Amino acid sequence: MPTPTDLDDATLRTLIPRLRRFARSLVHEPAAADDLVQATLERALLHARHRHTPDALQAWLFSILYRQFIDEHRRGQRWRRLAQLFSGGDAETAPSAERVAASHATLAAFDTLPAEQRALLLLVSVEGFSYREVADTLGVPIGTVMSRLARARQALRAASDTEPKPARPALKVLR
Repeated sequence: MPTPTDLDDATLRTLIPRLRRFARSLVHEPAAADDLVQATLERALLHARHRHTPDALQAWLFSILYRQFIDEHRRGQRWRRLAQLFSGGDAETAPSAERVAASHATLAAFDTLPAEQRALLLLVSVEGFSYREVADTLGVPIGTVMSRLARARQALRAASDTEPKPARPALKVLR
């Protein structure tokens, strides 16, 4: 069983890059993401009365960040495109032009998803959260996470599907 941990400097330093990545996926702008992480940490430090296990601390911080985002979003904040989240890479393993084009299409499709669906996909796919952790983070039942995640994946597939659909053959009506 993990031992409880305080909200100390060393612990926060290990979680800040993940919080920043999640924030950037939500707000699409590095400066706004940093502001969101800062507001999250301020709120966490103000309410850090209990010792948390590392997993619970991580879920708690991501939950605060997501709720902070929702609060700001409800106040009418406008968010820009997600462009650099998946950027970077190794020069030795440079992707092919086709993979780059597919990545751009996927990112463009990802950007069209509602913030709730982007958050679900990122928490599960990028951050590696379990469905239970996502449910706790977002404050919804696990079944809701599963159904919303299925819809988010379906919407992403539909939005990023660049292959033309085969034309249906014309049918002749026989009487």
